[in-house]
Amino acid sequence: MTNIDIEQIVKQVLEGMATESTGCKNGACKCNESANSIPKTSRVAMLTELEHYEIKEYPIPELGDDDILVKVEGCGICGTDAHEFKRDPFGLIPVVLGHEGTGEIVKMGKNVTKDSAGKPLNVGDKVVSCMIFKDNPEITMFDLNKQNVGGADVYGLLPDDDVHLNGWFADYIVIRGGSTIFNVSDLDLYSRILIEPCAVLIHAVERAKTTGILRFNSRVVVQGCGPIGLICIAVLRTMGIENIVAVDGEEKRLEFAKELGAGNVVNFKDYKGNEALSEGVKEAFGGYLSDFAFQCTGSPIAHANIYKFIRNGGGLCELGFFINGGDATINPHFDICSKEITVVGSWVYTLRDYATTFDFLKRAKGIGLPIEKLITHTYSLDKINEGHETNLAMKGLKIAIINQ
Repeated sequence: MTNIDIEQIVKQVLEGMATESTGCKNGACKCNESANSIPKTSRVAMLTELEHYEIKEYPIPELGDDDILVKVEGCGICGTDAHEFKRDPFGLIPVVLGHEGTGEIVKMGKNVTKDSAGKPLNVGDKVVSCMIFKDNPEITMFDLNKQNVGGADVYGLLPDDDVHLNGWFADYIVIRGGSTIFNVSDLDLYSRILIEPCAVLIHAVERAKTTGILRFNSRVVVQGCGPIGLICIAVLRTMGIENIVAVDGEEKRLEFAKELGAGNVVNFKDYKGNEALSEGVKEAFGGYLSDFAFQCTGSPIAHANIYKFIRNGGGLCELGFFINGGDATINPHFDICSKEITVVGSWVYTLRDYATTFDFLKRAKGIGLPIEKLITHTYSLDKINEGHETNLAMKGLKIAIINQ
């Protein structure tokens, strides 16, 4: 037996040992040495009843040729998670939630070579997921068709199945073949956690631009300074729009709105009645009404009020109602027709908006906007109930679950 024969035998034995230790099907996965440290099970935070998560543990399955195993680093708590936590409007319980997540690839199927934008993917890369176009495989990253996430599934809002690793509130998540995934290794953890909510605002601003009214020198009012409204201000500021007035009822949020680019703020609690409030907005713009308005609350009353803030011929983007929040009372003659206001609605995002969001986050940091300060509270996975309670009590802005 020659040295070459011995080397071949050793190589075969080592390959066999690697396949056995990583659990890959027929050696189909591309793993590095860290794969040996992948546990056999993963914890998940399962919403088992209203307002209650349980930490459960499930086996990490063998990966298919098109699948990816991601070790979760963190995930933001979204308003959608709050709705599900309180009311289960989508009828998903029991469910593993979490769709604002990010983590590191620890194992890949043999067919996985690049992300949805064509960027190479390797074990160790940091990623985020987007949509699962299971019913429309022809949709691609650069498809010009207008299709938002409403026509797709999203990890963290999937019915439970026999895998269970369907949401980002977990130690590990299995990204199945056919999903959209992006390599965002050039962004820090907090930026990656903020990608999903930021994409909502990128989409809203793109919708607003279709009116032809939103310009560099526009006077823009943003109503509602929760995470969505604050991100809206940051997106506008990165576009070069400087004349921004923020409207909210909490002073701390209004102060942060200034840090993210608002030139002036209005606390609606300082005014009695909508006519007085609209005069307050007008005064904040130096005696003018706004050219464009973004309505970022889920309040029907707020929607009814915002038309008074807009000049004749102005525009409005309504993005505050992800779910049915009730009816709003407006006067179509005075609020829309006689003022010839152009109204657009915005709901979540498209694949293209995700790609734009990566550049927005870099640009925001480049001009000194403290976007990472949106994440005010972090909790470990086993403290997820406490994290949701903090979110519902509005004690912070963006609450995140961070894995150690």
